[in-house]
Amino acid sequence: AAGSQPGIDNPSIRGSINAADLGVRPGALDDQSKAFARLLRDANDRDMPVFLPPGTYVVSNLSLPSRVRLSGVPGASRIVYGGNGHLLMAEQAGHIEFTGLVFDGTNRWMGDYAQGLLDLRRVAHLVIDNCQISGSGKSGLALEHASGRIGRSEISGAADAGIYSVEAAGLEISGNTVSDCANGGILVHRWQAAEDGTIVSGNRVERIQARSGGTGQNGNGINAFRAGNVVISGNIVSDCAFSAIRANSASNLHITGNTCSRSGETALYSEFSFEGAIVSNNIVDGAANGISIVNFNEGGRMGVCSGNIVRNLSTSGPYPADAPGFGVGISVEADTTVSGNVVENAPLYGMYIGWGPFMRNVVATANIIRKAGTGIAVTVVEGAGTAVISDNVIDGAQYGAIVGHRWAEPVTGDLASSGNAGYAHLTVERNHVS
Repeated sequence: AAGSQPGIDNPSIRGSINAADLGVRPGALDDQSKAFARLLRDANDRDMPVFLPPGTYVVSNLSLPSRVRLSGVPGASRIVYGGNGHLLMAEQAGHIEFTGLVFDGTNRWMGDYAQGLLDLRRVAHLVIDNCQISGSGKSGLALEHASGRIGRSEISGAADAGIYSVEAAGLEISGNTVSDCANGGILVHRWQAAEDGTIVSGNRVERIQARSGGTGQNGNGINAFRAGNVVISGNIVSDCAFSAIRANSASNLHITGNTCSRSGETALYSEFSFEGAIVSNNIVDGAANGISIVNFNEGGRMGVCSGNIVRNLSTSGPYPADAPGFGVGISVEADTTVSGNVVENAPLYGMYIGWGPFMRNVVATANIIRKAGTGIAVTVVEGAGTAVISDNVIDGAQYGAIVGHRWAEPVTGDLASSGNAGYAHLTVERNHVS
């Protein structure tokens, strides 16, 4: 049967079961769920891969056996959801591999129990490669306790997130395009804070909405929540309703080498009870705020913010801003160095150091700030810890180069010329202002 398919090279699929040989017919108008389920069971029992010839296969409510290796002709072998519950689900699987397949949810309703068009739980080894996943009524790909890799695939048009992973163990998400999803792009979550170790690298994430609302739960291109030891690197993220990359209570985090354009809120966010975040060598062009490494009040501390370019910020965001407002280039609070960054066109502050009493051990040195409202705002509220602000170049700050603040209120003159003005917790020296 494989020989009868135009463009299919028989030797390329030797060793595979051809789906057409077992009664699964490409292009059949009727639902083929029963035949498809028999095919997968047979392949599982024989521990063999399955080749799906080009064509459309309408199926639904498939429960995958423990071992599935299903491949097709990229862009031509189409598995289409027929409605009535879910498309594909797995529970306690040993090896699941999808290659060169299209999964189309046709934007149809899915049962409440289903989390995604592909809903894969407790999968010891997962490979999804060169696939397309579109039109899901929930998330495109929903993973729970999964190990393996998702690569070179396109996920688009999901009614929730493109890729949602919870409680992963050694997952890699790389080289994918995730676009036009209603609530999130790539989500790496855990139910409780713990090491996760997912690598999110080299993906394109674009046009992510926040259709379910909120003030940051939705609308993020890449989101790590309670997931430790996650690396988010080399991604191109654009046009997200909230953050390009948002990490909440995610410790030992790398956000490096990403390009983030036109974010609706804070472009790069490390927030709440994290310990350890490196935010380096990223480009932020267009956002309400640039980079925030904050929430010492929740235990958020220990960061490095270096080598970033942040520019073209706005005072308007997706909701009415809390004090001090939008338009801040870089915000940091505790046990953090800020060095070698370039900030340009930050209408409120080029940099904000601390918030009220929440500041400890901050060093801001060798940064360039151009065209800001205030160059650097630093807290002078009682109880604030040490900050060293030195050797920065501040050019064209409208309301002062370095100004002490009580929360959102400026309360000192320009410290760049007067030094620490008697605030013993501050060292302000050798900054060049023009």
